[in-house]
Amino acid sequence: MPLDTPDTAPDATSCDVLIIGGGPAGATAATLLAEKGRHVVLLEKDHHPRFHIGESLLPLNLRIFETLGVADRMAAIGVHKPGARFVSDEHGKHTAFSFAAGLNQDYTYAYQVRRSEFDEVLFSRAREAGADMRQGMRVLDVTLDARAGHRVTARGEDGTLHGFRPRFVIDASGRDTVLAATMGSKARNPHNNTGALYGHFRGVAPFGEAEDGNITIHLFDEGWFWMIPLPDDVMSIGVVSNPGFFKRRRGEARDFFLDTLRAVPSVARRIEGAELVSDVTTTGNYSYASKVMHGDGWLMAGDAYAFIDPVFSSGVLLAMASAEMGADVADTWLDDPARAAPMARAFERKVKRAIGSLSWLIYRINTPVLRDMFMNPSNRFRMREGLVSLLAGDVHVNANRQMPVLAFKAAYHLLSLAHRFGYRLRPDGLVKVAA
Repeated sequence: MPLDTPDTAPDATSCDVLIIGGGPAGATAATLLAEKGRHVVLLEKDHHPRFHIGESLLPLNLRIFETLGVADRMAAIGVHKPGARFVSDEHGKHTAFSFAAGLNQDYTYAYQVRRSEFDEVLFSRAREAGADMRQGMRVLDVTLDARAGHRVTARGEDGTLHGFRPRFVIDASGRDTVLAATMGSKARNPHNNTGALYGHFRGVAPFGEAEDGNITIHLFDEGWFWMIPLPDDVMSIGVVSNPGFFKRRRGEARDFFLDTLRAVPSVARRIEGAELVSDVTTTGNYSYASKVMHGDGWLMAGDAYAFIDPVFSSGVLLAMASAEMGADVADTWLDDPARAAPMARAFERKVKRAIGSLSWLIYRINTPVLRDMFMNPSNRFRMREGLVSLLAGDVHVNANRQMPVLAFKAAYHLLSLAHRFGYRLRPDGLVKVAA
């Protein structure tokens, strides 16, 4: 879709790699490619610092922080996160999963972060590495043509159009999905059509006697809530549910959100006396994926390719890990496109496998059987350790072939069969429940 733009003008900027989007995926790829000596231009439509959701990280993020050289900076801005807690009023109990109890003992904790600070650290690191990081630049048009040269047009905040002629394009535009939107390749996930309402509070009561840094997932009949402790006594709280639930909303989003929080006893107890200190934000159609991920001289990374329900806090890790792999593909392609082709296919397989490993749990989080298993966890055949490894984000090791994960899935299917005959898992085993 050509525009009357300066993309063929003499002053169009040529570069090795142009990255669309300055979030975790874009900044990660920019840092790694710039450090390899590539001329990188990154275009970000907003300005850092900016508000963003996705504040709970996973242990496998730490490895990437070390690679980027920002481990100390992340430790300085983050709240130590030892694991995740699941609370069910239906079961009248809670269960905590410590990352230290997982199969991977290299990384046993994570952080909860303000995304405004987190994203700014990553953005600044890319600039330090030598990437040309441009803010306030909205991409208007992308024409992909590896042989003749890709063309990208963006508009600055003053209305000026800017043309770029990159050899390789990485779309890290997040939920804007610039390339997928251009290609018409974005498809809603039919298995998991959810939305969310969220905001920041101050003065939320800890789950126990004192705040322990865990993310807490409060389960309720039609979805779940997150509670993420942030610095300065701020708690990020959100509710995720299906479209039917949100269609009940009457009036302002703020009132509906607060009423929803107060309707669940374990949540209501914690927010009594708390103060809402931010706007209430709504997000719909959480889960989607593009039908294609890469092509000749281009690829999608992070949410620009796919996004899944945030119940297991996987978004930032999947974004940064895919950007790391994508940067290797781009760097190789610039020297030898033929050698990069199998790398791109392996990149796609790994990303899809990671999404699939987490999606198996996500699609079932609202089922009675999986909730029973979370509330009554067993470590027979090391099932609990396998589950913790999935929750920690250790998904690029092909978790589907790990015996503890296979055992957990087998137990789920057996319990699902028992559930059809009226049995539920309880602390003392299978129990026949009233119809």
